[in-house]
Amino acid sequence: MPKANIGDAEIYYEEHGKGEPLLLVPGLGGVGVYWTPNLPALSAKYHVIVHDHRGTGQSTHSRIKYSVDQMTDDLVKLMDHLKIDSAHLVGHSTGGAIGQTMAIKHPKRLKRMVLFATWTKADFFFRHLFSVRRDVLTQIGPEAYVKAGTLFLFPPWWIQKNEKMLAEREALAVRHFPPVEVVASRIDGICAFDRSAELGKIKTPTLVLCAKDDAITPAYFSEELAKRIAGAKLQILPDGGHCASEAVPEPFNKAVLDFLAPK
Repeated sequence: MPKANIGDAEIYYEEHGKGEPLLLVPGLGGVGVYWTPNLPALSAKYHVIVHDHRGTGQSTHSRIKYSVDQMTDDLVKLMDHLKIDSAHLVGHSTGGAIGQTMAIKHPKRLKRMVLFATWTKADFFFRHLFSVRRDVLTQIGPEAYVKAGTLFLFPPWWIQKNEKMLAEREALAVRHFPPVEVVASRIDGICAFDRSAELGKIKTPTLVLCAKDDAITPAYFSEELAKRIAGAKLQILPDGGHCASEAVPEPFNKAVLDFLAPK
């Protein structure tokens, strides 16, 4: 399977479909397989690239101090490896923080951008939530962290409908869990993220997308992003939780495709 050597790490990636390049950037979990429910619809129109962040999945589990800037630099190096000058980007949660950073630091590398279920900077709620998640990880362990994560990520009705699948997924996630210190450092990295003072510099056409019932990055973060990014469009789905792209893939895919190719 393809891996890009970016100097001090290897980044696992996959390519799907043909057309303009579209980067689907996952959240804190960091694995490209997150986007599986959306690949058929999006790769029918675009050359979709998904990747595992450094520290996750099949990419190198580097023992470094993780940050959103570092994650962004890794993505730029992956684009260089693939000889992609510029691309559309859909970033989920941490992927949205990467999108903000790329739009500020490397604006020429982006065409259009969807900031999905993401945030501006860590406020008390965000810090409190991720402090609890970090404590579960470091004091109880990966199995409890993964199981608790399901409760944060998805709405109750979707969890209820997917009991067997979630049990299998959680077991697989625990079996392939990265080193605890790597995941803890990634949590620290997202809590330190703050580009809020620079959002006015973003010129990339932007859709800010979220679900009304997101329990990790509540809709007020998206409302704030849309206010601060000039010309940004805001769309709030009625439900779907933090992972609305999987829980309600049809309205999510439609929102993304309508924005990337406006009529």
